[in-house]
Amino acid sequence: MSLATTIPGTLPPIAFGELRAARQALENPTLAARLAGAAGMPIDALRARLPAFVQGGLDSTVRAALSGAMATALRSDPSRTSRLVPSDWLHRGLAAATGAVGGAFGLPGTLAELPVSTTILLRQVAAIAAEEGEDLKAPGAAAECLKVFALGGTSAADDATESGYFAVRLALAEAMKGSIAQAMVPRLVAAVAARFTGAVGLKLAAQAAPIVGAAAGAAINLVFLSHLRGVARAHFTLRRLERQHGTATVRAAWQAITATRDEPFLAPSR
Repeated sequence: MSLATTIPGTLPPIAFGELRAARQALENPTLAARLAGAAGMPIDALRARLPAFVQGGLDSTVRAALSGAMATALRSDPSRTSRLVPSDWLHRGLAAATGAVGGAFGLPGTLAELPVSTTILLRQVAAIAAEEGEDLKAPGAAAECLKVFALGGTSAADDATESGYFAVRLALAEAMKGSIAQAMVPRLVAAVAARFTGAVGLKLAAQAAPIVGAAAGAAINLVFLSHLRGVARAHFTLRRLERQHGTATVRAAWQAITATRDEPFLAPSR
């Protein structure tokens, strides 16, 4: 049915389907679990593999990588695709290549590669944002892209369920509230890094062994890319639906899906 025949206050069927798909993407297995699967060892074993001195400085390392990526990733238009290579394949190839090069030199190489791969990941997120109607030149666009790194969950207790997703969005908004332009970026980076550091630690641990880490580096970077693509698509689909239909309507539909996720649920069409 057309939008005109949709019951007021509800999403039309197509939009409802998009919302349900976005919610399903946000409930996929956590990034930590996917990294552990790619590395072929349990999460606890991966964490134990990382040297203590690296763990101690990991937060500052991740902050530096995110800050650098935010400063450079959107400098040129990430949504512009090559005539020969589509954007998604280009970013996939770059992510695999940088991961392999970094992993070939073990932990030092991975630490050196981290800012580059983070920038590639952020550019892919920005390209998806543009596809969903975001104006990448608008104030706050880069910050909205960076938020994707904090979504999706990194532990069993942080699984991007309904409350988790909206709670993270609220927390990140609070971190930026009242900030002037110069202070906004460091505060946002700190908030994102607090949630992203655990996954980066697993990446470093998986690539810690030279040579063997080359294959792991490519695989791990592709896991990061796949995860962030899914989360970015879901996040920016929600933002597009909110612009089109209103935040309250989208939130109500999300809650309806949550309440009936174990039962068939059809959006009203008339």
